[in-house]
Amino acid sequence: MYCYKYPRPAVCVDIIVIYKKEKLNFVLLIKRKNSPFKNKWALPGGFVEMNETLEESAIRELYEETTIKCKTLKQFAAYGNPGRDPRGRTVSIVFYCFLNKKIKPTASDDASEAQWVSFDKIPETAFDHEIILKEFYNTFL
Repeated sequence: MYCYKYPRPAVCVDIIVIYKKEKLNFVLLIKRKNSPFKNKWALPGGFVEMNETLEESAIRELYEETTIKCKTLKQFAAYGNPGRDPRGRTVSIVFYCFLNKKIKPTASDDASEAQWVSFDKIPETAFDHEIILKEFYNTFL
């Protein structure tokens, strides 16, 4: 395996899934099962594997953590400020989708819980997910 002279960040994906009911907007959050930020709420997501595209990774991570499938995801933004992940340097590509109907999530893999949360009642979140959600809300909702 080739070793680069300069350190490289890990690439991650995070997924924003929105469900609208009347005038309220709900976002799908998971409660993290593991450190860092164990028991904190977060967007579904994780590390990109070497053999998959960014979108494939986002579809896989969303399904692994919530059992929800969004076949079509759109890129929203990339986040990569140093210190966003205490495990090391990461860059996350954020994807999103809007659902026409509410689908019951089932927590799995790295998630101990998965639930819909109203945008006006978002709890404290892990990583920089509060910033991501605020920017998404201001852009689309």
